[in-house]
Amino acid sequence: MTLLPETLCHLNGQTLPLRDAKVSVLDRGFIFGDGIYEVIPVYGRRLFCFDEHMARMQRSLGKLRIPNPHTRESWLRLVRELVAAQPAEDQLVYIEITRGVALRDHVMPEGLTPTVFVMTSAMKPPTVETRHHGVACITARDFRWERGDIKSISLLGNVLARQMSADHGAAETLLFRDGWLTEASASNVWVVHEGALLGPPKGDHVLEGIRYDLLAELCEEVGIAYNLRPIAEADVLGADEVMLSSATKEILPVTRIDGEGVGHGAMRGKPGPVYGRLYEAYQRAKVVQSI
Repeated sequence: MTLLPETLCHLNGQTLPLRDAKVSVLDRGFIFGDGIYEVIPVYGRRLFCFDEHMARMQRSLGKLRIPNPHTRESWLRLVRELVAAQPAEDQLVYIEITRGVALRDHVMPEGLTPTVFVMTSAMKPPTVETRHHGVACITARDFRWERGDIKSISLLGNVLARQMSADHGAAETLLFRDGWLTEASASNVWVVHEGALLGPPKGDHVLEGIRYDLLAELCEEVGIAYNLRPIAEADVLGADEVMLSSATKEILPVTRIDGEGVGHGAMRGKPGPVYGRLYEAYQRAKVVQSI
């Protein structure tokens, strides 16, 4: 990938070209993956669900005992300056915070200055054609670590899971732990059963996606039942509809799993009506909940 000279980023208080950004090889993010990240969507240069992202970032930092290096106001100012410097109207803001630089030791050193890195890139949402046809997924055992609730930069398990689907020409890998749905390699997963939207309960094995609470609000808005409960693999494979959600995908219909069509009857292998209603509600939310 060629990094364009005009692509700017923020690193430890400085705004500089992305190609010039460098961190120490002793940074604990590089050595241990000791850090967290957030990805914030930007629509028309306005930040979507900014406070929800800040709240989740604070939860992840607290679980790793890393102090938050900025206040909400300074984060907002920093991010808006970077967004304004980029040509794209719709962007993705990537924020990474590591514990900082120290001699290699597994024990968490106290008093370090966290490393702060922020960059933005043009958003590449799913195409109209992709949304019309839906995407294919495969299934796999969830072999990642036990603390999926932390939005950690230690993503090797997710990388391996995502590569599995890429090798099969699929968009995502749906993960199951002891036969129960957790999430996908880079998405939350939802199923529709008898008109209700169901998702796995929040917990150590599932990252609390920003869309968890957002979809609950959208379901209430459009009159769709919403429930979080354990979902067996058989319930996913036999669902009326299956969807993915993430900052980049928003919500996206899954129409094939392990080569088989999702759904029943005439709707088998096609995006379903619940997806359609939620997608429309999501577009309205992008206007209302962006700052």
